[in-house]
Amino acid sequence: MLDAAILGAVLASVVAAATTLLLASLGELVAERAGTLNLGVEGMMIVGAAVGYATAYSTGSLLLGTLAAILAGVALSLVFAGLAVWLATNQVASGLATTILGLGLAGLIGSGFVGTRIDAAPALRVPGLTDLPVVGPVLFGQDAFVYASILLLIAVAYGLARTRAGLVLRAVGENHAAAHALGHPVRRIRTLAVMFGGACAGLAGAHLSLAYTPFWASDMTAGRGWIALALVVFSAWRPLWLLAGAYLFGAVSILQLHVQGFGLGIPSQLLSSLPYLATIAALVVISALKRGQGAPASLGVPFVPDR
Repeated sequence: MLDAAILGAVLASVVAAATTLLLASLGELVAERAGTLNLGVEGMMIVGAAVGYATAYSTGSLLLGTLAAILAGVALSLVFAGLAVWLATNQVASGLATTILGLGLAGLIGSGFVGTRIDAAPALRVPGLTDLPVVGPVLFGQDAFVYASILLLIAVAYGLARTRAGLVLRAVGENHAAAHALGHPVRRIRTLAVMFGGACAGLAGAHLSLAYTPFWASDMTAGRGWIALALVVFSAWRPLWLLAGAYLFGAVSILQLHVQGFGLGIPSQLLSSLPYLATIAALVVISALKRGQGAPASLGVPFVPDR
């Protein structure tokens, strides 16, 4: 029988692994609900991770590192918004270009920090609750990024479903021409949605380099930005399904690490590919179930007022 302390530690590590994906995919969900397909998430995450780590290492402040990572994600998102929203270029090509730019910038920024380490963001403790078996480390022993991701999820779910701003954003994503005819500033709304996505991607990068793996290594996002994109499809553009998807993929990521630890003789390369194989399997199932029908009608369609 699995020891309660070990079970609690494993579940806590699943939550930590899922947090990066949840933060990045929440931002992408908002951008896509506004009708903008942002394939630059991977680039924004890696830039956020690099800038956040460099700032925290240089100043000794995790808070400054986190803020710098968010600003870096927003700055790169403005590059994407300038191309895809205001110049109405192809959103797929603009997103891929943004990712390539982000990877290059992160390599340049992080070149002087390879092999260095910092103290990870500390876990918050609640007296009397953190030491509870199993649920203690899972619910009351996480770092601030984990709790921020849950609060952000609640805010996004409430904002999209219950507020006028969320209703207008969804209207822009469903029919940008009709929203424009009603007087809503479509490009401004889409830019703000993309900026929110960039901030979330930068925060996800900060969680990766300041809490989850507190050291710098090139390409440390390892495709998590692409998985975040897949999670939005998996969730059928619904925030609560996004939570389930992020924790599912987090569990798969942790599972492959423990299987390697048990020494079952399975090639490590195959185990490392498990999260990505799970992504493909989930998308195939979704396609079979036709859950992709929940996509905003104007997703990926450029908006030009004069046309």
